[in-house]
Amino acid sequence: MPRVYLDNAATTPISEVALQAFIEQSRQIGNASSLHTYGRTVRKDVEEAREKIAGLIGCHASEIIFTGSGTEANNLALKGAFWHRNKDGIARNVIVISAFEHHAVLDPAQWLEDFEGAEVVKVPVSRDGYIDFAALETVIYERHDEIALISIMHANNEIGTIQPIQRVTALASNFDIPVHSDAVQSLGKIALSCKELGLFAMTISAHKVGGPIGVGALVLRKGVDITPILHGGGQERDIRSGTLNAAGIVAFAAAVQSAIRDLEANAEKVSALRIKLINAIQNEIHDATLNGVLEGATLPGIANISFPRTESDSLLLLFDAEGIACSTGSACSAGVQEASHVLMAMGLSDKEARSSLRFSLGTSNTDTDIEYLQTCIKRVIDRARAAYRE
Repeated sequence: MPRVYLDNAATTPISEVALQAFIEQSRQIGNASSLHTYGRTVRKDVEEAREKIAGLIGCHASEIIFTGSGTEANNLALKGAFWHRNKDGIARNVIVISAFEHHAVLDPAQWLEDFEGAEVVKVPVSRDGYIDFAALETVIYERHDEIALISIMHANNEIGTIQPIQRVTALASNFDIPVHSDAVQSLGKIALSCKELGLFAMTISAHKVGGPIGVGALVLRKGVDITPILHGGGQERDIRSGTLNAAGIVAFAAAVQSAIRDLEANAEKVSALRIKLINAIQNEIHDATLNGVLEGATLPGIANISFPRTESDSLLLLFDAEGIACSTGSACSAGVQEASHVLMAMGLSDKEARSSLRFSLGTSNTDTDIEYLQTCIKRVIDRARAAYRE
């Protein structure tokens, strides 16, 4: 039985260049913070990786703070900015986010509301999957003196829509409101420049771009201060403490370099596969509907599709039995028996949201993968509908 991986938005296969970089760096002895020759050699490798990534995403090397994950970087951005913006005695307790942020932003924001006196304002989103910019404008104009920060994801992890971040930062800059963006899904898939976007902070992660699991980064604009959330050795500009994962960092840089070098060709290939996948599904299942947009401001590889009169958990297992890996939504929420908050925010009913799957393609996918899925899809949907109970 063929095996087809269509869950690249959860994690990508590690690229060959990243794997080799990781293996080679793992052979090096030494802590990057040590002053002896071993340590200085590892530090040199880390700093070269930092400079490489910085050059590829339009920032200065000193603006990259390595973390253990994108989730940690998001927590650092939200909590660190909120605490710092409130330490001068001026009450800036409002955090503005979109209604369909990843849980790595939603949950820290909610924690700040529950325990630190924050007020979370969620900007609504359209049925197509874009923030309601007029609603955001209203919040900013009416409450700008109270806003600690704004965090809007660059591209949605479940439906792939790309948000108008430059419009957000242009508006926020009129009131000196810092804007953070979770760009984990965008890195290596589309052009990305922290400087051009006008952000005070941006989150990226290695394992979404062909790098290893266990390393991410917060790109923090030079001159911006935030309060640390981890305390210890202060290895990263006294903002993030913890021994640097040198092998992961070097592999991260190798993965980003490879992805951005081939970005245009990869995007064209993956986008064509996405269109082929959507067409294949809708040709076999006539009432299947795409959540998000077919073309335009959307990532090349994500297709979220609703299958009426099915349960997504059943679909997931039935596809898995056919050797096809896909997802009911964010892998970080796997096992949570709730309808997707992303789809619900877009206006889908609970029933519609619970009948949806995310297929996410990557550079390792082929036409053969889509053709195999097409041979399975009707059988899977028929079985799911036979077991479905209203």
